[in-house]
Amino acid sequence: MIRVLLVDDQPLLRSGFRAILDLEDDIEVVAEAADGLEGLALAEQHLPDVALIDIQMPVVDGIEMTRRVAADPALAGVHVVILTNYGLDEYVFDALRAGAAGFLVKDILPEDFLHAVRVAARGDALLAPSITRRLINRYITQPLHNGAGTGLDELTNREREAVALVARGLSNDQIADHMVISPLTAKTHINRAMTKLHARDRAQLVVLAYESGLVAPHNASASPP
Repeated sequence: MIRVLLVDDQPLLRSGFRAILDLEDDIEVVAEAADGLEGLALAEQHLPDVALIDIQMPVVDGIEMTRRVAADPALAGVHVVILTNYGLDEYVFDALRAGAAGFLVKDILPEDFLHAVRVAARGDALLAPSITRRLINRYITQPLHNGAGTGLDELTNREREAVALVARGLSNDQIADHMVISPLTAKTHINRAMTKLHARDRAQLVVLAYESGLVAPHNASASPP
């Protein structure tokens, strides 16, 4: 059973999301909150698998709530998915840097919404290649904090290669083909890199790859050889 926490200051939207989730046999909405402070308390109480968090809320907004969730070892199993009205904007980048697993636009189709919740709960990549490419394009036009210390020196050469390919938008299967290894070995490289870099998920790994300078934005959009 996938346990979900809904955090949004608009009751009508929360009710709509809950109605969709409640129809699924494998998903349970364990709590709802109208702001980030209440959401944090409920996250600590219920330890959900997925927290769907609105990005703009009173008291404590979605970015700050995400940052606090990511900083709390007791909430390490909570995968944050940001809800936004505006698509890939500066708030979303801040949320990804804060530790969000990905984001959803609120006009998403119900079937895509449910798929995203299940993907997030598994801890798999919520950022589809198309979204990763948009992240890459944003770095091309407005690079962020290149050179940030991330502990890349702790990675093996194969782990660094895998992280760079993740940042270029490749799936595990594509990374396996490129590195001439099995998909399971590719996933192992990525998981070990996430552990060493203290990245909560694949989305944060992408951000770290750019901010550390491991991947240069002008090279990232090219197809791998």
